[in-house]
Amino acid sequence: MSIEIDVLNGDASWPVVEPLMQAVWPRDVVEKLSWGHVKWAHADLRVLIDAPQESAKAGLACHVGIYFRTVTWDGRKVDIGGIGGVSTRPDCRGRGYATLALNAAVQTMRDHEAVRFGLLFCEPHNEAFYQARGWHRFEGEVYAEQPQGRVRFDAMAPFVFDFTRKPRDGVIDLCGLPW
Repeated sequence: MSIEIDVLNGDASWPVVEPLMQAVWPRDVVEKLSWGHVKWAHADLRVLIDAPQESAKAGLACHVGIYFRTVTWDGRKVDIGGIGGVSTRPDCRGRGYATLALNAAVQTMRDHEAVRFGLLFCEPHNEAFYQARGWHRFEGEVYAEQPQGRVRFDAMAPFVFDFTRKPRDGVIDLCGLPW
């Protein structure tokens, strides 16, 4: 059995991803979460993993969004890569798909030479998952744009992945919407 991993244009691949996102994050569930009110950025690229044809339900099994952005970290401009929208279909969990997709996303960010570090936001129950895969808690402040203006973004915990920079604290301004 082989697993196919695709990295596709974010906007062009949204029609394929949208049903998965709605299945994993139904609107009535999202509205009750600490981040349910957040306006999110659109992914620049998307890592997609299809369930093997041999499985009972073939089709999209896992998604990871990739974002590229020039942000400021302690007032200095820096190019970073972001991870967001990590989602695995419930019947496909526990098979390593999220790890495979996350690794593909990290490699894609690494291939963009300008990217100095990765950044993602996660809920407390996912922190151990990301830490086990080399992500580190960012202890500083993060700011992002929202419809009401620039806000401190604390709906979820920020985690960083080290490339050429290793931020652990300070102030990161996303200079746009969060992911």
